[in-house]
Amino acid sequence: MAERSTAAVDVADNSGDEPLTASADKAEQATADGVAKTEELDTPAREEPADTAETGTHVSPGTSSPPELHSGHKLARRYRLEECVTRLDGFSSWRAVDEKLRRAVGVHLLPADHPRARSVLAAARSSALLGDPRFVQVLDAVEENDLVYVVHEWLPDATELTALLAVGPLEAHDAYQMVSQVSYAMAAAHREGLAHLRLTPSAVLRTSTGQWRIRGLAVNAALRGITSDTPQRTDAEAIGALLYASLTQRWPYENDAYGLSGLPKDVGLIAPDQVRAGVHRGLAELAMRALANDGATASRQEPPCTTPEDLVKAIGEMPKIRPPEPAFTAPPEYQRTTYQQGTYGRPAPLGATQPVPAPPAPLQSRTGKALKWAVSALLIAALGLGSWQLADALMDRGNSDSSETTHTTDGGGGKDDKKPTKPITIKDAKEYVAEGDAQAPADVAKTYDDDSASYWRTKSFVDGPELVIKPGVGIVYDLGSTQEVSAASIGLRYTGDHTAVSLYAADSLSPSSVSGLDRIGAKTTTESASASVKADKPVKTRYVLVWLTALPKAGQDGYSQAGYKQGITNVKFTG
Repeated sequence: MAERSTAAVDVADNSGDEPLTASADKAEQATADGVAKTEELDTPAREEPADTAETGTHVSPGTSSPPELHSGHKLARRYRLEECVTRLDGFSSWRAVDEKLRRAVGVHLLPADHPRARSVLAAARSSALLGDPRFVQVLDAVEENDLVYVVHEWLPDATELTALLAVGPLEAHDAYQMVSQVSYAMAAAHREGLAHLRLTPSAVLRTSTGQWRIRGLAVNAALRGITSDTPQRTDAEAIGALLYASLTQRWPYENDAYGLSGLPKDVGLIAPDQVRAGVHRGLAELAMRALANDGATASRQEPPCTTPEDLVKAIGEMPKIRPPEPAFTAPPEYQRTTYQQGTYGRPAPLGATQPVPAPPAPLQSRTGKALKWAVSALLIAALGLGSWQLADALMDRGNSDSSETTHTTDGGGGKDDKKPTKPITIKDAKEYVAEGDAQAPADVAKTYDDDSASYWRTKSFVDGPELVIKPGVGIVYDLGSTQEVSAASIGLRYTGDHTAVSLYAADSLSPSSVSGLDRIGAKTTTESASASVKADKPVKTRYVLVWLTALPKAGQDGYSQAGYKQGITNVKFTG
């Protein structure tokens, strides 16, 4: 796995469409109607569905023909093309498989001599450096063998806003979450000088966890040669159109688009609450402010929102919209027991059908009375004995050590075997270099300073998540003396692809090799911001090696190129 400083692109981007807003709409109306619809098909059908009728090839005058490729063709001996979902204006888009990492990806392809090839590469590399997880990730952007291709993330669990609106308008809470997350993401992108310019319903995806992701940042506009003198205004108006469509299931312009009907001709922009009853008033007002049409805000006191940052501020001033309460199912009606006439002095109600239990027969004989008293005495004695044992157990528990303990009970029901756990203080640490160059040896002390903002970080690697150029990277910790180590908690800086962490008992701060060390617990893999390792039984050692063998893909963090890397923030051992 070669380390790469600047050339490769390994982080965030997307590929979506932009709403035909008042400004962008007029520019795009110049193209044929068929082209406008076909543009929606620039990524796999699950990610960006479009009108299925538009599956032909369209090439604008003066552009190169799309590369003549077929299903099964491999790029870089790694990306196998599976299905072509778009051929448009000299480029094509495919669903593909990354055979190295065994995952689905999307690929945009165009000839290297295409007039927009340079701008597409530049857009992909710029958006990749943003490293924002709210955008679909660009995994690679390469020029080779007379081809330019951009590889991006494929989200099999995501549903386009287009598909959601085909069913009906969104609930107020869902629409609020959509406009909030999209506005915050686009405000962050514009702060880095990046615009979308094709922010349409097919560019906005909702994952199975309820998060909203944006596809096509900068890339989709570059593929189509779209520019704007007012990119912030264009994106803000597009967000307004998305919100309007989410509330009304109508596109806020006269033309039908994205499977939605447009507004009536020659009536202008109508407020969402005039199109559909029951629309949330605050969200309707926000949509009108974002669309920034001259007539949209003339009768309103609030100023228009002409940038994504304006939308973020307006959303922050709104009361939060809570999710709907779950439906409550009433329990079945209580059935009152009825009794026959004369029982307990009350007559039975008319029509009663409940079976009436017969009262127990009284114990008439002396033997029966004696037996009753004997049973009562035995029950009282048993209750007294049980109460005494319970009180004794509670007193023992109150006098026990208040520290955290692990209880194990033997098969005979004896007393608990208490095994207290305690934190182990780290005295020193040193980076372990098994092969090649060191990563950040001066920062190892930041991994046990109880400051989650400080960290030790690996370099960026081209291939991953599994390390190839090195057997692993890690740090050896000195516990000061021999300790019983039973578990470790490792705080991680980056999430995403899985991180693989192993724990070893070392013989010094500089062990000769990992292969001769005793493993503590099993190897742990995680996609979250922490990893926990637990030993089957405590291991006695003074030195512990935290060893990373797989790293996630992470974005630009201020001084390094995007790639596969990981950082350790806080390490804690317990015995």
